[in-house]
Amino acid sequence: MHRLKQGSKVIGTKQTLRALEREQASVLYVAKDAQSKVTVRALDLAKSQNLPIVYVETMEELGSVCDVEVKTATAALIK
Repeated sequence: MHRLKQGSKVIGTKQTLRALEREQASVLYVAKDAQSKVTVRALDLAKSQNLPIVYVETMEELGSVCDVEVKTATAALIK
């Protein structure tokens, strides 16, 4: 997850989906406690593109790693 702190990234489901749809993402990060209706599309896109998926315990932890003060369901590293 240290790559998420330093690398170019998108944060939040809307931006993450946009990056996945444009095939710009290299790794998907998903909070385990996020609602599945929020994460299912991102997971499907990542799987169809054979991207690595990293699960983070909580939305709060993922937000903290991304250096934002809000909980985050998904994030992605950008190529």
